[in-house]
Amino acid sequence: MSLNRADFLAGLSVAGLLLPEAVAYSSIANLQPQHAIFAAVAGLLIYSLLGRSRFAIVSPTSSSAAILAAAVGAVTLDTGAASAEPLAYGAVILTGLFFLIAGFARLGFLANFISRPVLRGFAFGLAITIVVSQLPHMANVHVPSGDPFHVLLHLAQVAANWNWPSILTGAASLAALVLLKRIPAVPAAFLVLVGAILVSLLVDLKSYGVDLVGHIDAKPDMPSLPHLTLTTWAHLARVAAPLFLIVYAESWGSMRNLALRHGDTLDANLELRALGFANAASGLVHGMPVGAGFSGSSANDTAGAQSRLSGFVAGIAIIIFMVFAGDLIALLPTPVLAAVVISALFHALEPAPLIRLWKIDRDQYVAVAAALAVMMLGVLNGMLVAVALSLLAILQRLSQPRIDMLGRLGDSHDFVDCARHPDVIPDPHILVLRPARQLFFANAEAIMNQVAKLAKANSTTRAVILSLEETVDVDSTALDALAEGEAQLQRMQRRLYLARVKEETRDTFSRAGDLDLISPARCFWSVADAFDAAAAQVKTDMAAPKTARGAG
Repeated sequence: MSLNRADFLAGLSVAGLLLPEAVAYSSIANLQPQHAIFAAVAGLLIYSLLGRSRFAIVSPTSSSAAILAAAVGAVTLDTGAASAEPLAYGAVILTGLFFLIAGFARLGFLANFISRPVLRGFAFGLAITIVVSQLPHMANVHVPSGDPFHVLLHLAQVAANWNWPSILTGAASLAALVLLKRIPAVPAAFLVLVGAILVSLLVDLKSYGVDLVGHIDAKPDMPSLPHLTLTTWAHLARVAAPLFLIVYAESWGSMRNLALRHGDTLDANLELRALGFANAASGLVHGMPVGAGFSGSSANDTAGAQSRLSGFVAGIAIIIFMVFAGDLIALLPTPVLAAVVISALFHALEPAPLIRLWKIDRDQYVAVAAALAVMMLGVLNGMLVAVALSLLAILQRLSQPRIDMLGRLGDSHDFVDCARHPDVIPDPHILVLRPARQLFFANAEAIMNQVAKLAKANSTTRAVILSLEETVDVDSTALDALAEGEAQLQRMQRRLYLARVKEETRDTFSRAGDLDLISPARCFWSVADAFDAAAAQVKTDMAAPKTARGAG
């Protein structure tokens, strides 16, 4: 790769966005600003060397900062640690280790375990939580930390102590950010940062009760492991695992969306490894967790980036700025940083994705539950609940024993759902059924019981065809349920045929020794072939008594 003008300009633009955001996100993580800057530089440089997404900007994100703060707080309570900072660096290093293990073990599919509705609900609830947590910084008052409802309550109770110059500073900055973001390729956060510093140089804001960031010790630390006991490392591993999951889900979502938009291809396992090295490096230099955030990556795309070199340029630009103008950051008003955080989260507060779920009547309750879990149970517990909701949503959907009744479409080989095609008349002697879900341990017995009920309800039924087109393979529970279902149908004098049976399912039956059900006379590749075989057998069975009476 060679540096071109587009990447150079995009990198400068991204650096202007990331610098104020990184400083702002450090307050969410309860760390000094320099630790977010170290993380941004490490993430940008490492990913530009090892990653493959042309547009991903790997740096601190608001969600990872909030989860880190919650995780470190939980471990501090459990271990009674005197200082939280070493715990934070240890958690980041372990997060990187989890990324590396997952990458080398080719576990890129893990992001699929957090469904998009749950991720959207989680992001929405987290955005509300973070935005509300910034309001006391805007008003320059201290309120106890907690869920957003209690923070708002305490904020209202100390309304008499609100500092209005601080509120006006934050509100003006937020308004400027909103207006500037409407202009494409303009580094709104950087311009607001520069404007706020100029105001701070001209006006003694501290005399009006407006807090400033203060001196930032931007001298990088030598890479080192924090001095922690094995017990503490074990506690950190427990909270680093969910941190890894949410950073990966957020990063992969951003990377994949931009790749699809531009026709690029990505290897999830390679991206896991790149993110692993980036987080491990960030933790070793005492930085925060890093991931491919939506705002930074989208800004990089909008700014016209052509390759990963834009991220490399952004990392170098941040270093240069901190070396030559780092003292100016000390003059940055705290409410301006709060405005930067709130502005960066506007995209997560967009209700359209949640409204769409209500419109299509799918997964809306899961998304709302995820949002409420984050707001009411805290970031860490809420995220664990969100992951559990993703898995429960999968099991709930797969376990529903819905069965479609099929009928032949005219004289064709096609069999369609009778409920959707009222002109299709099913055969009175042959019941053709199709489970709408994969057969597995949570639904197999219920499905086979429902098959037996449908067969018993129709006294003229002589044969039952079960189309297993939705089933790739069967586990031992499904295997047993099919055998037990066949025995139950035999007692009712109904013969069972299987159709659309995959190779893996046939292999499982063979290994189990259940060869009769997958014999060529009862197991077919198509529903039409199974129907023809069943019709011939039914005709023979119904003719047998007449032949016997004629012979007598």
